Amino acid sequence: MIFGNVNHMDEFSFLDHSVKECYAYYRNHDLGAYERGSHEIDGERLFVNVVEYMTTAAENRFWEAHKKYLDVHVMLRGEEQIDVNFIWNMHLKEYVAEEDFLPMQGEKNGSVILRPGDFLICYPADGHRTAVAAGEPQTVKKAIFKVRI
Repeated sequence: MIFGNVNHMDEFSFLDHSVKECYAYYRNHDLGAYERGSHEIDGERLFVNVVEYMTTAAENRFWEAHKKYLDVHVMLRGEEQIDVNFIWNMHLKEYVAEEDFLPMQGEKNGSVILRPGDFLICYPADGHRTAVAAGEPQTVKKAIFKVRI
């Protein structure tokens, strides 16, 4: 996983071209004005899901990872904790190929707090639990770019 802020992209020149496309799209579009839902950028190769939800306690959330897509979470509004752990440290459940969803159970190894402009890139080995309240529950709006591997 890679954690950073979109205002410091010069520090991430090593990122793959397709991941850099996410940040170009972010800079050139007002994602905060987008309706919730999936928005095509380049077919199934690259798209963005805009989500808005209330954060909650960790025990109310679930763990996931993906095999076909990288997740590039970019916080648009609000503050959210994302708990992380490597999938080999977790109890893996049955992979749902149609949804590219690998559910799992386990404990966090660490966590990051996303604030507006912060991003977290999750690779296939990066289990993540999103929508955890960082303090008091609050409504957040986030763009999750899906980059086909």
